Amino acid sequence: MTDGSPTDRFNEEKSAYTVRGSDQPDIEQGVAAIRNVVRTLPVRPGVYRMLDAKGDVLYVGKARALRNRVTNYTQVSRLTKRLQRMVAQTRSMQIVTTNTEAEALLLEAQLIKRYRPPYNVLLRDDKSFPFILLREDHPFPQVRKHRGARRHKGQYYGPFASAGSVTRTLNALQKLFLLRSCTDTFLATRKRPCLLYQIRRCSAPCVGRIDEAGYAELVEDAKAFLAGKSTQVQQKLAGSMQAAAAGMDFELAAVFRDRLRALTFIQGTQTIAAEGLGDADIFALAAKGGTICVQAFFIRGGNNWGHRSFFPAHTADVPEEEVLASFLMQFYEEVPPPKTILLDRDVPEAELVGEALSERAERKVTLRVPKRGDHVRMISQANRNAEEELDRHLAETSTQAKTMRAVTELFELSEPPERIEVYDNSHVMGTNAVGAMIVAGPEGFRKNAYRKFNIKRPETVPGDDFAMMREVLGRRFARLEAEDPDRSRGEWPDLLLIDGGRGQLNAVLETLECAGIHDVPVVGISKGPDRNAGREVMHMPNGREITLPTNSAVLFYLQRLRDEAHRFAIGAHRQKRAKSMVSSPLDDVPGIGPSRKRALLMHFGTAKAVRGAALEDLEKAPGISRTMARGIYDYFHPSG
Repeated sequence: MTDGSPTDRFNEEKSAYTVRGSDQPDIEQGVAAIRNVVRTLPVRPGVYRMLDAKGDVLYVGKARALRNRVTNYTQVSRLTKRLQRMVAQTRSMQIVTTNTEAEALLLEAQLIKRYRPPYNVLLRDDKSFPFILLREDHPFPQVRKHRGARRHKGQYYGPFASAGSVTRTLNALQKLFLLRSCTDTFLATRKRPCLLYQIRRCSAPCVGRIDEAGYAELVEDAKAFLAGKSTQVQQKLAGSMQAAAAGMDFELAAVFRDRLRALTFIQGTQTIAAEGLGDADIFALAAKGGTICVQAFFIRGGNNWGHRSFFPAHTADVPEEEVLASFLMQFYEEVPPPKTILLDRDVPEAELVGEALSERAERKVTLRVPKRGDHVRMISQANRNAEEELDRHLAETSTQAKTMRAVTELFELSEPPERIEVYDNSHVMGTNAVGAMIVAGPEGFRKNAYRKFNIKRPETVPGDDFAMMREVLGRRFARLEAEDPDRSRGEWPDLLLIDGGRGQLNAVLETLECAGIHDVPVVGISKGPDRNAGREVMHMPNGREITLPTNSAVLFYLQRLRDEAHRFAIGAHRQKRAKSMVSSPLDDVPGIGPSRKRALLMHFGTAKAVRGAALEDLEKAPGISRTMARGIYDYFHPSG
């Protein structure tokens, strides 16, 4: 027995054990493997994982009483077709016991997110949510956009539905409260105000135009606004503007006027009135043709911070209420739950879901289905958005499916490609060379799978596009062979598109031939005569060349893929070039860190002067020993 205290929380590694079954692929063997597990199960909360013959996770489930729940899978006639297929593939199980059912529910969501099993409802979204971070580890706190782990000390406000909604709010915050967005290094090195001060979007703490007390007051106003107290901030700004005007300080009054306008703008951008709601998320579900859309509105401090549509996967034969419940638990694996969650329908075990989310948030979280008042109107608007987004998604999916079938016929593929990889290179006269890979599928671009390759092999001649393509594809498929030799993870491409003509295509074919890969279709796409878009030529491995009508939907699709690869490659090249422009020759000298580099530059003025300095002069630099001076001199004068 446990008392549920924090020190007694479950530990997955200690609580997990596996019971192996037979590898025979049929439902009777699956039921036998499950029955073998049932004999060892306790009647207590926990999470179970169904594993196939290779040990891959098929399904993750939670239970109030593990023995009772898992026993249900042995009663095949009562299972849906989907679960019968799952049982037929099950050859072993892994069990994790927990202290409470709420802990089991939290662990279930965590494991689903980690393993993405094929028989669980999945939140199909690989984008992290952006937040606004108001840092508190500096006398003059910085306000900025933030994604990822919360390592900085400060207040995090979000989630926002998109980077655009964060940017709009940040711009308004800068106009409203004149908080700095620059880095600490930039702040410490400024000698005069930057452009943001000139356009009244920063109070210039870098040069003392505002003291700590005055800046702290701006920070408190910003916190009040982000907490939903915009009326209070509005009254304060109006009072300050009137006081400045009464004192004949019209320039200061104009500053307060502009800040009031910014406040009015951000209040006017709210697409859903949420005053008095505080912190809440609103979810509504729409279903049609076997596809489900969940619409989410994010309300923080009574402000609407945008909305986003989600299309969960693996929802066939799953009741809509269960889809929504599973979606909520996975969604809040990434996002801290607000105090209130408004739903358009009741979900199974709502109290348990609320308890689990409360445990995760370390405060009370309430799930409600509004029946009357303004909240019903909000749910209705979310419902309407969900239905419109679902119709749009179905229309796009239908068009995309038709296009993918046409691509299959054009390139004589065995079936519509699930993963298309597109490659391009970018460089300027051979310098800062990079290769780029973008990935697309039936659902669109998969930006989390994009990769860039720094061209670094000594045998790759700078500016040789064919050699660059050989290096990129060689490294890509060498890694694939090492990490996924049996092609079970879905990361092997069904089609390679190469931005280039016959030369680039042959370079790729040679690379694949050397790697012993003969079953990946490859097509080169060149611009054609005069490099005009619309006259592209498709180069096939057998020497055949294909041109498409300028109004072809397939041509438009291939152009989009090629242009996305080109955009990504150029972006990677520009980043590398910008980094090389601000790098210093001193960065490559062994033993020279930031402190010694700074000391040398302060003493000699430039890196060029350090390179040309005599040994005696280097020995005189502060913080540079005779041994270090000799090392620096020998680095720049290898011949003595």
